[in-house]
Amino acid sequence: MNLKLKRIDWYIIKQFLGTYVFAILLIISISVVFDINEKIDKFLRPEVPLKAIIFDYYLNFIPYFANLFSPLFTFIAVIFFTSRLADNSEIIAMLASGMSFRRLMLPYSISAAIIATVTFILNAFIIPPSNKTRIDFQNKYIKNKATTYARNVQLEVEPGIIAYFDRYEARSNMGYRFSLEHFDGKRLVSRLTANSIKYDTLYHWQVIDYTIRDFDGMREYITQGSRLDTTLTIVPSDFLISVNDCETMTSPELHKYISRQQKRGIGNIQTFEIEYHKRYATIMAAFILTAIGASLSSRKVKGGMGLNIGIGLALSFSYILFMTITSTFAISGYVSPMVAAWIPNIIYTFIAIYLYRKAPR
Repeated sequence: MNLKLKRIDWYIIKQFLGTYVFAILLIISISVVFDINEKIDKFLRPEVPLKAIIFDYYLNFIPYFANLFSPLFTFIAVIFFTSRLADNSEIIAMLASGMSFRRLMLPYSISAAIIATVTFILNAFIIPPSNKTRIDFQNKYIKNKATTYARNVQLEVEPGIIAYFDRYEARSNMGYRFSLEHFDGKRLVSRLTANSIKYDTLYHWQVIDYTIRDFDGMREYITQGSRLDTTLTIVPSDFLISVNDCETMTSPELHKYISRQQKRGIGNIQTFEIEYHKRYATIMAAFILTAIGASLSSRKVKGGMGLNIGIGLALSFSYILFMTITSTFAISGYVSPMVAAWIPNIIYTFIAIYLYRKAPR
């Protein structure tokens, strides 16, 4: 198979990427209009500055939303422009000239690779910092979804050191009924209990009204005091986990955070794990949905391209539905986050193989 790009290849690549950008601009425009209509009562409040709405919210909302549904836009773009090529008998002419359908897929694959690369870079490194600005705006002016309260928090500070908070309040940076236990293997070496503990700066805490019990064999030594400054390698964000926190972390930060939380025994991080694996699953999604779209819409059908677009939209929305369902299963603990992120790709890979074999030759 000749892999050298010809004029027809560049034509298909330009059509693919051009339609992809057009689909993004069209759907994003509609989404912004609906979003403004939904939040107009919040935006009209005197304390909400217009500059913040434009630069803090929508300037970050648009790339976030566009990248979130990049697989859908890819699929729609392929279905739309390939159906148009088929309807104009251009694909028939290409195949009749001796070009195989496998060779025809080369410019499609190159376009999908460009979209997948750009999407991953945006997902992994660029959009997360902008999401922080967008989410801060939402929490301040629209609806505060930040977690400011936690109960029954238990985590491993360091190997053999277990911390426990009965209650922690972010507004006052105060924890209540706190304990810190030191173990040597399975043997309890010492135990600190306190009525309250206050977070100061990075890793610096102040224990209030505390009692320390040190154990030496059958002997117990008790130390009491009103205040004690100490260093604990934990911060409130380790256990005050908000639903949108995963969207504000770059992929390296997300991986580091997940590893750290797993070592500390914190279990409610499925959302972070799903987000991490979905960023990589999206790379394959671009290729899979491109193959499905090209195979499905490359055949000229009676009635024009409306049928192909209808089938394509049904498949694309079912893909998003699968992603939502599997993510819910992962959060509930029925499947692992990695499996949840990759199940839609696995299912649609078989659909892609079937449609590819049925494509015109």
